Amino acid sequence: MGDARIELLEVKLAHLERALQELSDEVARQQRELGELRARNQLLAQQLAAAHDATAASATAIEIPPHY
Repeated sequence: MGDARIELLEVKLAHLERALQELSDEVARQQRELGELRARNQLLAQQLAAAHDATAASATAIEIPPHY
């Protein structure tokens, strides 16, 4: 009975090791994806700021004088 219990524990350990590796791989993938999304978010924020600055500059350039 002792051998069967040891074998059962070894099987459980093998499954846990596989699950741990799968979770580790998933965390690594999500970290890469998060880094890519942060970089994309920063780029979009810069583009939005540039577009806002350009819009603000052009809006003041075509302002109608107050006497009209």
